[in-house]
Amino acid sequence: MNSLSVIKIGGNVVDNPQALEAFLDDFVSLPKEKILVHGGGVMASQTLRRMGIEPKMVDGRRITDAETLKVAVAVYAGWLNKTIVAKLQARGCNAVGLSGADGGVIESVIRPKEPVDFGFVGDVRSVDVKFLEMLLDQGITPVLCAVTHDRKGTLLNTNADTIASSVAKAMASVRKVNLTFCFEKNGVLADPADEDSVISQIDRAGFEEMKATGAISAGMIPKLDNAFSAISAGVHKVIIKNSANLGNSIGTVIG
Repeated sequence: MNSLSVIKIGGNVVDNPQALEAFLDDFVSLPKEKILVHGGGVMASQTLRRMGIEPKMVDGRRITDAETLKVAVAVYAGWLNKTIVAKLQARGCNAVGLSGADGGVIESVIRPKEPVDFGFVGDVRSVDVKFLEMLLDQGITPVLCAVTHDRKGTLLNTNADTIASSVAKAMASVRKVNLTFCFEKNGVLADPADEDSVISQIDRAGFEEMKATGAISAGMIPKLDNAFSAISAGVHKVIIKNSANLGNSIGTVIG
C-alpha cells in the first residue's frame, strides 16, 4: 500500500509570511505523495473586524452567519488558497487549489442548530477518494481550503482540522496515511505558557483529563478530537507539531 502524507497548516502560520515560506520549503521536500489542508481564521477574523463585524467563537469553532460565510469563502478559497498554490508552483510542486465544491471532493451537511447554532457550518459527510487518487496519480498535489458544500448549492465553512482528519480517514482505505497538524506551537503543551513543555505522546484518557482540568481549551480541543478520530479510523500515525518542525520528530504523537 502506497504512503500518503496529509498535512494541515493553521491560520497563524498561513498569515505569517516567513513561517509560511519556510513551511512550504519543507512541505515540497517531503518524499511521498501529499495533500495540504489549510486554515485561515486569522485573516478571516481581521477582515471581519475591518468590516465592523466582531468574530464569534464557541469552543474554538467559528459562528458563521451569511456575511461571515462570504468573507470565509473569499479568504479561504480565494486569496489564501491561490497564494499557497502559486508558491508551491514556484517551488516546482504541481498543485491544484480546491474547495470542497470543486470536483465535489468534500460534501458536508449543515450542523444541527442545537445545542449551538453555528450558522453556515458544515460537518463532513463524504470525501471523494477516487477524485483525490486521480490527482495524486497524475503527480498533482491537492491543496484543500476550509470550505465545503452540501450538494444543494450552499457553501459551508468547515473546520480545517476536521477536513484534514476526514480526508486522512477516507484515504486510509487505499493508502498508508500519516496525518500531521502543523501550527505555531511545538505540540500539545503541559503548560500553555511554556513552549518547552511538549507532551511527547498523549492518549485519549490523558486528553479527557486535560480537558476536565482546563489545561487545554479553545482551538486545541477540536484539533485533538479530530486527531483521535483519525487514529480510531485507521490512520497510521497522527502528530501535532510546530510548522517549523515538519521535517523532524519534535511534536506530540497521538494515541
